[in-house]
Amino acid sequence: MPQLQLSFAIGDYDRNRPLIDRRVPIDGVDPVFMTLSPEEIFFRAFRHQAFDVCELSFGSYVVSVDKDDSHYIAVPAFLSRAFRHTSILIRTDRGIERPEDLKGRRIGIAEYQLSANVWARGILQDDYGVQPSDIQWVRGGMETPERPEKIKLQLPDDIQIENAAPSRSLNSLLAEGEIDGFIGPRTLSCFDSGHPHVGRLFTNSIEDGSEYYRRTGVFPIMHLLGVRRSLAEQHPWLPNALLKAFTDSKNLAIEHLKDTSATKVTLPFVEEQLATAKKLLGDDFWSYGVPNNRATLDAFLDQHHRQGLSSRRILIEELFHPSTLESYSI
Repeated sequence: MPQLQLSFAIGDYDRNRPLIDRRVPIDGVDPVFMTLSPEEIFFRAFRHQAFDVCELSFGSYVVSVDKDDSHYIAVPAFLSRAFRHTSILIRTDRGIERPEDLKGRRIGIAEYQLSANVWARGILQDDYGVQPSDIQWVRGGMETPERPEKIKLQLPDDIQIENAAPSRSLNSLLAEGEIDGFIGPRTLSCFDSGHPHVGRLFTNSIEDGSEYYRRTGVFPIMHLLGVRRSLAEQHPWLPNALLKAFTDSKNLAIEHLKDTSATKVTLPFVEEQLATAKKLLGDDFWSYGVPNNRATLDAFLDQHHRQGLSSRRILIEELFHPSTLESYSI
């Protein structure tokens, strides 16, 4: 029986690599993999629906669901997760010593709806009383000027967003002190190169992220897996086959991580980091599927609506293909 040949656009992560190198098969599918950056995947997916199966920005996907304009339906394989205290950079010469000091400041963002930005604004809002309307947002390209937006937004009237000058990147604005900070999924090159007046707002991000998890039970999700809706309708077995394969791939990556006879990542203290993650988050510290992730999904959907990105509070069940909401057992 011929297999379904599909295009895949995903990140080159350890949890995806067993799929990419064909150690883990996908039932009924002959995949053609493209390993691309998140920015390229998301732009091509949301603007041009360029792939059959692909990684999706959680924030942008929920916007498309709210608009009833989603060409993809999600599968609960959470390909990117991160505690986003690390996402907030500041000018250290502006008297910004606490999160509350961001009120009234000009803060750069690449796009308002990016998942990292939703989570970071949620931290500021819920834990420190800094509302999105308290900040003057400056939108632009992180390293190159004039980043095009993937999707159009209708934000509340009290959200103030200005565009960076056409010739300026957010990196140059922060380096030269024309904005007071930056929030985004990547650091900027001025921070990476050790600019003397650019640093992180949260300087003990591991402690802050760990305390956040202990208090909330939330390990933030950045990216989902998406499959073209028309394909899921034509082949209703496909979403569950994808969840099964991506879960097997992630589990295999974790098994390799545990094998420290020769560590599989180029990083010291792998054993210690693995033990710390398990102690904090449990043995299944990077879980896929809805049942173990309801607190995180609900937290994001709450923030997405409260920040004016969705016109109503989207339900978890609206996000995912019905076949992926439950699984068999023996």
